[in-house]
Amino acid sequence: MIRNLLLVLLGGGFGSIARYLLSYFFTKNNAIHFPWATFIANSIGCLLIGLLFGYIQKNNLQNETLKLLLITGFCGGFTTFSTFSLENIQFIQNQNYNLALIYTLTSIVVGFLAVIIGFKIFN
Repeated sequence: MIRNLLLVLLGGGFGSIARYLLSYFFTKNNAIHFPWATFIANSIGCLLIGLLFGYIQKNNLQNETLKLLLITGFCGGFTTFSTFSLENIQFIQNQNYNLALIYTLTSIVVGFLAVIIGFKIFN
């Protein structure tokens, strides 16, 4: 268990650093007030988690180290949207279309509401 936690910590640390650097770059150079850093991090994270998951599944790898370090750790530290997207793809692969739809809609609504509530608490 300690080894697994350290793998997630290491991957998550690097993911978080990568996200910070991306945010720093785009905040410093963002003439248009669009959340490019978040958009790009989410897009790259989704692509990366898809690539990793596809590679692991295609090659029938049972490598928990790779999953913990790169998928749970790095992608989780870089963005949680990638995990959200992967979970929906897994619902669809398992033909749980209703669950995929419910999960997507509730995640978006609850996410927006949580941001609004959090924002209102301090304003």
